[in-house]
Amino acid sequence: MDGLTIQEAAATTGWSPRMLRYIERAGLLELGRSPAGYRLYGPEQLQRLRTLRQLLARMNFGLAELGFALRLRRDPELRAAVNRWLDAAPERPAHVAPDDWLRWEQQKHQALIAAAHTTEMEIA
Repeated sequence: MDGLTIQEAAATTGWSPRMLRYIERAGLLELGRSPAGYRLYGPEQLQRLRTLRQLLARMNFGLAELGFALRLRRDPELRAAVNRWLDAAPERPAHVAPDDWLRWEQQKHQALIAAAHTTEMEIA
């Protein structure tokens, strides 16, 4: 046998079939396929699933966070954008007086929310 089916892998690992599909879609696990197209879980995949569970428990974070970490690793543009945001210090626009900065930021947020709401209404 080349590997376990998704049902067998779920029974072996404790992950549900739905979570196993999610893990694959997130790019956290690469699977082989049977000639009929079924997912096959070999010893390498079972080991990755076991160590994945251990990592998540030890570091106290979830699959979505790990998926994002993988995207950061693979996507240089995303990594650069996140790094720029993390490194950026808030800066008052030159045309805004110090006493008006809070009000200006509030108005900007309210305009963005109104624009998003208008777009949602147009789509619906």
